[in-house]
Amino acid sequence: MLIRRERAYDTTAIAAVHRSAFAPRRAAADTATIDVPADDPDPPEVDLVERLRGDAGWIPTLSLVAVEFDVVIGHVCLTRASVGPYPALGLGPIGVLADHQGSGVGSALMHAALGAADALDEPLVALLGSLDYYPRFGFVPGGRVDIHPDDPSWTTHFQVRPLTAFEPRITGEFRYAEPFY
Repeated sequence: MLIRRERAYDTTAIAAVHRSAFAPRRAAADTATIDVPADDPDPPEVDLVERLRGDAGWIPTLSLVAVEFDVVIGHVCLTRASVGPYPALGLGPIGVLADHQGSGVGSALMHAALGAADALDEPLVALLGSLDYYPRFGFVPGGRVDIHPDDPSWTTHFQVRPLTAFEPRITGEFRYAEPFY
């Protein structure tokens, strides 16, 4: 497996990754509790990546793919976000083809993304995700470092990963790139 930057010709494969990764979860969801347009079979992560690519918060150097035998099997992106006046990064979506999940692809993508962000002197990465999964990568609840999401309903799953350039004065409200809203 190779981790590399996304290339222009990867967009269709990246959409297929997120479709494969998130469609089973969407199909299992109780459609009475979520808004799923009947004419849109794609999970929202597919559209989110496309909208992020067109946003000012898009950072091409931080959109990474996992490739095996010239096939894109995973994707992650980090986009410009902020904590008050301070720059930060928002992680997501991260996805792996369903038949490659559980084989270390997601972990490899996460380590590559965090390493790249740290090498670029970014202070922190934030995400919404499983409190059982992401702490293994150094993520902690945002409240521990006095960083809170701008949507209070996200608080229970909002996590941050301080990087080398993090300073304790970076506190306050976290805001994702616009397409997340």
